[in-house]
Order: sequence, then structure tokens, then C-alpha cells
Amino acid sequence: MLGALAEGLGYVGRAMLHYNPYSTIGFEIQICCLIMAPALIAAGIYVTLKHIVLALGQQYSYIKASYYPWIFYTMDLLCLLLQGVGGGIAATAKTNVTQLTLGSNLMMAGIVWQVVNLLIFGGVVGQFARDVYVNRRDLSDSARALTRDTRFRLFLAAVSTATVAVFIRCVYRIAEMAGGWANPIMRNEPEFMVLDGGMCIIAVLVLTVFHPGYFFPQMVGQGQKGGAKETGYSTPDIEAPREK
Repeated sequence: MLGALAEGLGYVGRAMLHYNPYSTIGFEIQICCLIMAPALIAAGIYVTLKHIVLALGQQYSYIKASYYPWIFYTMDLLCLLLQGVGGGIAATAKTNVTQLTLGSNLMMAGIVWQVVNLLIFGGVVGQFARDVYVNRRDLSDSARALTRDTRFRLFLAAVSTATVAVFIRCVYRIAEMAGGWANPIMRNEPEFMVLDGGMCIIAVLVLTVFHPGYFFPQMVGQGQKGGAKETGYSTPDIEAPREK
């Protein structure tokens, strides 16, 4: 929600610049909000890993499930700080080239760190998914049933899509920032609309449509009737196929 709000405010700033290219307020709004929105969206993605691990089996994760939010939120906070401070410095630089360069470098560092964060997240998810698949015959009945549930699979597809969308957006912003403020990539409005705003819209849309309240109720604590002790989760609406 915060990510979508920040993205929307950023485009309000861009609309202000459309009517007045010299609007200081419009420039400050768009540079600060658009640069931070993906980090806020990513925060909503990171929290899902904890609950997926708890639902499928802590034993298949090298890291304790409760640590995942703390690890990735801390890394995400660093991204926000670097981008926010850099955006603020750049937005108030006006004609000060040194200050503008400093702000741009901080923003670039924040975006690069966000890409690294997403890659680490993808690696951790990949390791967990591999171990779950390799040990699929040893899963608990509730976990096995959950992996076969269409709603849960759609939820996983939505989270994966959102992650890829945010990743594409961040890689694009690196290319955009690397060439400086007057480079051709930064001046290409259609590319910006697709690779920045478009990617954020896709991420927010799939996370909203495939909300865990319906597609992964274990994440929000719905329908708990005393499932597996080691996870605290149950899948009351899903029945595992009986062995013939």
C-alpha cells in the first residue's frame, strides 16, 4: 500500500513537471517518491518468505523463518535511506553540480544495493524451493496438501511475478542513473512509463489480486485449528489425496 501510494505521488510530481518543467516541488516529489516506491513494494514481498517456510517446513531452510523479515527489512531500510537521502540531496541541489553528483551517487548506491538484496532473496527462495522439492515425499500431510492447492500455487506465481517486476524496474533505474541526468535513457518517456511505472503497477496488481487472505490464508492466521506443532499452521480447507 505504501509502495503504491509513493508511486502515485511520484507521478503527481511528474505531472506537475509536465505543466511546469521548472517546478522545484514537482521535481522533489517525483525524485523522492519514485526512487523509494519499489523498496516499499519489495518489503511486502519479503514477509511472505517467513510464512511460506513455516507452512512447508522450517527444516528445509538454512535460516530460521522468523529471521527473514528482520534480515531483508534491515537491508531494505538501507536501500531506502541511501535512496531517500540521495534523492533529497539531488532534489535540493539546483545548480550545485557537486551536490547533485553526490545525491546521484547515493541514489545509485541505494538502487544497486536493492538489486543485490533482491538477488540474495531469490537465492534463498531458490534454495528453499529446491530442498522442499527434493524432500517432497517427506513433507507433512498439511504441507503436501498445500503444495497441491491451486490457490497457493497462484499466490506463489504472483509473488514471483512481483519480484521479477521490481527487479526489472531496479535494473532499468541503474541504467538510467548511470548516464547522468541528461542521458537519452532518462529522457525516453515511453521507456520510463513501461519499465518504471509499468513494473510497479504489475507488482502491486498481482499482490493485490492474489491476496494471501484468500490465496494463502495461513499467512494471515485464518482457519487455524491446531495444525502441525512445529509450524503452528494448518490447512483445514485442503485435503491431502489418499494413498490408494
